[in-house]
Amino acid sequence: MDREEAYRKITDLLQELEEHNYKYYVLHQPEISDYDFDMKLRELEKLEADFPEFADPFSPTQRVGSDLSKAFEQVEHRYPMLSLSNAYSEEEIRDFDNRIKKLIGDGFEYVCELKFDGSSISLLYEQGKLVRAVTRGDGVKGDDVTANVKTIRSVPMKLRGNGYPDSFEIRGEIVMPMHVFEELNKQREESGEALFANPRNAAAGTLKMQNPSIVASRKLDAYFFSVMGEKLPEDGHYQNLRKAAGWGFKVSEAMKLCRNLDEVYAYLNKWDLERHKIPAGTDGVVIKVNSQQLQEELGFTAKSPRWAVAYKFKAESAATVLKSVTYQVGRTGAVTPVANLDPVQIAGTVVKRASLHNSDIIKKLDLHLNDTVFVEKGGEIIPKITGVKADMRHPMAKPVQFIDKCPECNTPLVRTEGEAAHYCPNDMGCPPQIKGKIEHFVSRRAMDIDGLGQETIESLYNHGLVKGIADLFTLKKEQLTELERMGDKSAQRILDGLEESKKAPFERVLYALGIRYVGETVAKKLAMEVFSIDNLKLKSKEELEEINEIGERIAESVVEYLSEPGHLEMIEFLKEQGLHFQISEEKISNRTDKLKGLSIVISGTFENHSRDELKQLIEQNGGKNVGSISKKTSYILAGENMGPSKLEKAEQLGVPIISEVDFMKMIEV
Repeated sequence: MDREEAYRKITDLLQELEEHNYKYYVLHQPEISDYDFDMKLRELEKLEADFPEFADPFSPTQRVGSDLSKAFEQVEHRYPMLSLSNAYSEEEIRDFDNRIKKLIGDGFEYVCELKFDGSSISLLYEQGKLVRAVTRGDGVKGDDVTANVKTIRSVPMKLRGNGYPDSFEIRGEIVMPMHVFEELNKQREESGEALFANPRNAAAGTLKMQNPSIVASRKLDAYFFSVMGEKLPEDGHYQNLRKAAGWGFKVSEAMKLCRNLDEVYAYLNKWDLERHKIPAGTDGVVIKVNSQQLQEELGFTAKSPRWAVAYKFKAESAATVLKSVTYQVGRTGAVTPVANLDPVQIAGTVVKRASLHNSDIIKKLDLHLNDTVFVEKGGEIIPKITGVKADMRHPMAKPVQFIDKCPECNTPLVRTEGEAAHYCPNDMGCPPQIKGKIEHFVSRRAMDIDGLGQETIESLYNHGLVKGIADLFTLKKEQLTELERMGDKSAQRILDGLEESKKAPFERVLYALGIRYVGETVAKKLAMEVFSIDNLKLKSKEELEEINEIGERIAESVVEYLSEPGHLEMIEFLKEQGLHFQISEEKISNRTDKLKGLSIVISGTFENHSRDELKQLIEQNGGKNVGSISKKTSYILAGENMGPSKLEKAEQLGVPIISEVDFMKMIEV
């Protein structure tokens, strides 16, 4: 793979994975399975390792997905809540075991625990009383949901017995029992509300509700899997959890100590068969080194502990009948075919629909209407068709033909060479695209406009109050208050959010426009290179390609977007409303080339600047923020608590380590 192809692939994966992260953690509307996400993430990790010059500090490989919400106070975790690396086969478990043995030798025990499928939580107890409950968030800080967690009956408010530390944290999974989930979806269906995709999403959504009394009515449950603190009673993870059970915590009885891999494999095989006997959803097994002393010795990578791995169960499969195929249009205009099936039970839930992804998949499967098809729930969430029982096909069955016109606006579809998806090009007149672009525009990482959720945008569109992004800035309070469930305070919050959004810098406005392939990083790069939207409009495709990291596909997309009269008209209107379409004079005047050509990795915490401030200073002075260390890294800017793995790699590669003081001297006038 050449550099340009690698850059295009990395850019595409960055944008795709960030979108899936947002839908998973913020909207609780996952579109792909855990397995498919992990495979894409692994592909991105490999590409970033092979082409470190294209590594992005905002890459999904560098962070834990975020479920932060502005509606809750954010609290920093005393101990980071990292994600686990995943394994999907016994061979991968053996590889994990071999890595452990190379570092610490033999003679240790594993603990195997069922991996409950819910929402992670960290509870702080002091003097035997619950003080705070915090979601995982971005792994560094999370949302304080103490009031909601107190409604969960399996969470002790005061501890039982004795022997617990004066202060400690315990981590677990908030789950919705299967029977509660099914009853909740039945009620939602009867009242015409959208159904939850699965118990995990239902638990996560419930935990972030503003009304604790509704949370209490949802009958959430909790299982605990890790005790953390400085003065724990035992060295063994298993032993501390058994103690925690005596203090009043719900600890799974399925937890087991294993002395070797054979016992681990026996545990995996047992629960692969028996997992549906558990009242809450499980999607795998977590395998941990038992000794906390050995855990400390093994340490962490950038985003996961070396001493633990999550084994994911294989997807369950069932046969059913394909009744019809319908088509959905996304924000970018991509058209996704959806298979409508005879209802069939898989992995504890009834499946009626499955994604077919694109026309190539339909051709590959050779799908015909009324075919008997095999359906899997990849990662226990998103169903997909994996095969067809062709010998059961009726001789007169009609093949499934991919549509050639948009199902929403009847515009002829297009398919770009080298891409799998068909697109509707009518981005300013196709209803799902219009609503999707508005949702993107108001999202947290774009314009961050409070109060404008999916339902409100749907209502605004259906009432004819908005037909595009620009119409948001013409809304009046009296129009908003006429909407169902929209009070005076909610309406004012939206208007205040719109006014506040006018302070957003040019790079965020550019990202918010929703130009295909222009993610956050690309938008920032373009903004700092061209300074204004007017300059960007003047750039040819070839001129854009001359900008470092801007490839042919991005350049083509930007030129195409800015040649559309409707887009230009919208941009001019947004300018008149006061949105920023140029870099501030201050940013331009402060820009230097003092760090030009330097790639800098930031690690640890700092006394005088936040990590985000340091990243801005690096970019402002012509440098590049890099998330991982390689031979091409120029410096590591290190603060307190620098990650041990980064320190070790820096020493191996001979990368210079500089302090905050050293860095400021490098950029001072």
